[in-house]
Amino acid sequence: MGKPVLRPTGEDSYVIAYVPAADGDDFDFGKELARSRRQEEERDFEGACNTRLHAFRRLVDIIPDEGETVLEWEDGNTQAAVLTGYCSGIDHFLAGDWEMAAAIFEMLLDIDPEDHTEATVPLAYTYVAMEEYESFDDIINDVNDKYIDKVVLTLWSEYRRTGVLPHGEMVRLRSRFRPYYDEFLAAEHPVSDAYLADIRSEHPSKEALARELWLQTEHLWTLFPGFVEALGRA
Repeated sequence: MGKPVLRPTGEDSYVIAYVPAADGDDFDFGKELARSRRQEEERDFEGACNTRLHAFRRLVDIIPDEGETVLEWEDGNTQAAVLTGYCSGIDHFLAGDWEMAAAIFEMLLDIDPEDHTEATVPLAYTYVAMEEYESFDDIINDVNDKYIDKVVLTLWSEYRRTGVLPHGEMVRLRSRFRPYYDEFLAAEHPVSDAYLADIRSEHPSKEALARELWLQTEHLWTLFPGFVEALGRA
């Protein structure tokens, strides 16, 4: 493909373009993203994480250290680069590498302020894990009120700060998001064939979405025990 560089669009944003690389340093964000997905399918999870981290570092290399650099999401090359960075952030989030995860998500919000990847959500979880409550308070209102994550984040952040679950959010969780409440209190969360078929369907059930959220956040409840038990007692 060539060497990735930034090219201004004339609309206060940039796209990632490719120019001939004199040193043969060819790199393609789209191909690297696809390669990481193939590695996951082959269960080479470490290889997939390394591929994405290397791609994110290439993205960092072409973003200026100073000034505002907004990338044009509608451009395919640019979108692939941002998505690869987001996936790398999730890799670090799942591994409990909070500082690196936060750094990646914060950078993505700088270059994609409209937050097409919704990096604000895992960043908010990361801030609570780090006990960076001022930073959490600065972004929690950017999480859509319709999302279950807003409820879980509000409950968890207050529990970590005070040891108390806010009553109003508990009522909301049990009434508006009951499948999620039931999933969090379930004894088992199997990744069955039925679940996989459901979550991969065009319109997953609320129960499947609830299990997906549990699986995405399970490491938090293991690393920071007490929250799920508190939900059951409330």
